[in-house]
Amino acid sequence: MTEVPQTSRTILLVDDEINIISALKRTLRRDGYTILTANSGAEGLALLAQHEVGVIISDQRMPHMTGVEFLRKVKMLYPKTIRIVLSGYTELESVTSAINEGAIYKFLTKPWDDDLLRDNIRKAFGHYEMEQENLRLTRELQSANNQLSMLNQNLEQKVADKTREIIHSINLLQISQEILEHLPIGIIGIDERNMIVASNRRAEAILCQPPGTCLLGLMAGDVLPEVLLQLLQNTYSDNFVQFDGGIVTLNEDVSMQVLMSAMGSISQSKGIIMALSPLKES
Repeated sequence: MTEVPQTSRTILLVDDEINIISALKRTLRRDGYTILTANSGAEGLALLAQHEVGVIISDQRMPHMTGVEFLRKVKMLYPKTIRIVLSGYTELESVTSAINEGAIYKFLTKPWDDDLLRDNIRKAFGHYEMEQENLRLTRELQSANNQLSMLNQNLEQKVADKTREIIHSINLLQISQEILEHLPIGIIGIDERNMIVASNRRAEAILCQPPGTCLLGLMAGDVLPEVLLQLLQNTYSDNFVQFDGGIVTLNEDVSMQVLMSAMGSISQSKGIIMALSPLKES
């Protein structure tokens, strides 16, 4: 089963002798190449400007422009092409420098062996296609790197924006906490499990807690006096938004106005906010 090339393989044959061109075409036709022909270096350059060529076979002895001169120009203009000189042994010395400088990939002699020539051309196309694949992969890698760089930049920007947002939220929280601490009324936040999740120093003082005592995390039933627990229980029986608990007496010396509000309108938390406003002695 003949392997079908993945891409079209185009070869350019350059020789001023028409019979040589015809013989080469007959030899190579069975390999399925797209064959372009030129009878001079100038014609070859014109064809290269119009077609994507993988392999070039050029004679050395041609009028106006030798094969080496032609292939040196090709190397400058189309460096990825695979360039082969097909000439007699006597021209080997004249093309040696071109071989050494990379202008020529291989030197093949006339007369040629058909099978050897075809094998060398197949290898030349394999080399060319490997170079093209490397270029393609390099371009894809560069494109992927560029996209990754853009994603990293976007991610860094998002992280920076989120960091600023978090810092702003922390600042607002600190300001809110400072305001809460300086209110002349006691504030207690109680979640749906009856756990204290917010309080200020005034609330701690009203509840006769030692200075610096942290109420957060304690259960309301362990801290609040019975009269406040009863008001708290009453709010759970109704779907309320705000409840005026009236004036309650915590002890002989302390009476206060109690106002309760449902949490959740802003924080989306479930629970109750209890505001305790001590009454001034008359």
